[in-house]
Amino acid sequence: MGHSRAEKAESRERILAEAARQVRRDGLESVGVGTLMQSVGLTHGGFYGHFESRSALLAEALERALKEGEANAKAPGSGRAPSFDRAVRSYLSRTHRDARDSGCAIAALACDVARADAASREVMSDHIEGFIAAMSKTLGGREDAAMLAVSAMVGALALSRVIADPARSDALLKSVRDQLRTLENPASSEASQSG
Repeated sequence: MGHSRAEKAESRERILAEAARQVRRDGLESVGVGTLMQSVGLTHGGFYGHFESRSALLAEALERALKEGEANAKAPGSGRAPSFDRAVRSYLSRTHRDARDSGCAIAALACDVARADAASREVMSDHIEGFIAAMSKTLGGREDAAMLAVSAMVGALALSRVIADPARSDALLKSVRDQLRTLENPASSEASQSG
């Protein structure tokens, strides 16, 4: 007896949710089809009824992980876009650093995706472009400054998660936060440097 469309959709959703969780926690290479299917109570052979390939699954799981990270980063409340300063403070915080399973998937997975197939790179590339566009908007359309900010934020978050000494990790986050604040108001920063 066959499975209904609703049952198949529910099974696919369980597979995708678990794969996204594994990708966020342990990286792209952590997802093995057999183990994944076992973890959601399905057979290995059933995988190909839901996904064309492991690569297709990874691209979709990565997309989900990135969207979840973005949703977690949205400021609750008014629904307004956050200011540059608020976005930087939130992104480069202890809370975000310590939220490895729910924080920014770009910082968590950029090195994995750089070695992945074109489909996964394309998925993350779109999200990086979205991050740059959002930061550019908070910086009055200054895309060059937004590229610098995104690179510094992602890099600092990733490095802060590696540094074993919590005080040193905090110092790194604070230093980059302080430096990025100069991007928001470049005229006052230039005046203070020349004076």
